[in-house]
Amino acid sequence: MLQETRLHRIRALLTTQHQVSTERIIKELGISRETARRDIITLEAQGLARRVHGGVVAPDSQPEPPLQVRRNAQAKEKRAIAAAAVQHLQPGQTLFLDAGTTTTMLAEALRSMSGLTIITNSLQAALALSAAEEHETLNNQVLLLGGMMTAGAQQTRGEMTVADIYRYRADVALLSPVGIDASQGASSFHPHEAAIARAMVQQAGRTILLADHSKLGVVSRVQYAPVAEIDLLICDGGQARTGALSALQQVLPQVQVV
Repeated sequence: MLQETRLHRIRALLTTQHQVSTERIIKELGISRETARRDIITLEAQGLARRVHGGVVAPDSQPEPPLQVRRNAQAKEKRAIAAAAVQHLQPGQTLFLDAGTTTTMLAEALRSMSGLTIITNSLQAALALSAAEEHETLNNQVLLLGGMMTAGAQQTRGEMTVADIYRYRADVALLSPVGIDASQGASSFHPHEAAIARAMVQQAGRTILLADHSKLGVVSRVQYAPVAEIDLLICDGGQARTGALSALQQVLPQVQVV
């Protein structure tokens, strides 16, 4: 097998796994340990990977922290963003919500409204929207998208989830990206999350992004919405990366800072 082919296959593994062990490279490619070591060194020299103990990781890509850690981070700012998002919605609308800590807080805020149809793949958002006694009538209709689940994820995912999204048309997609950048648009770390967000953008008449200041100017692994497809960004005024907010204000039709 040519080295170019081997390097391409290792990079393909990194796009889905983030971290790949040397043992897996040896097994997947059917090569010797020494050849695997040389290929890893070559990828690192090209800036396409970073060596770690026992294998290699994708460069400048960090997986999101656990859900509870993310929920506690910038909690005050996320609640303010969620409250601002509610002001852009009207009874009778159909909404898409993806899975994220900010959209879960939005789901809690949406309980103050009525007459909405809310379609989501987030178990936490669905539970927040349906929190009531059995005899009570919900203010809004809540549709939980089908799909696969993995341990601790608290969301549905996979081809079934994406196909389910394409059954619906929504007035507004409200999404919480891993990063939003003036040149690269909205992005997510996991390909399956990006696929769901991308489908929601395509099936919605309007796209609103909810992002605290830590996400501004950040480019994650998989883009799902270029800036031309983003109608409104709601963010807080905390300390973002240098120039990130002003750059976004120049390219997006509307940016609301809370």
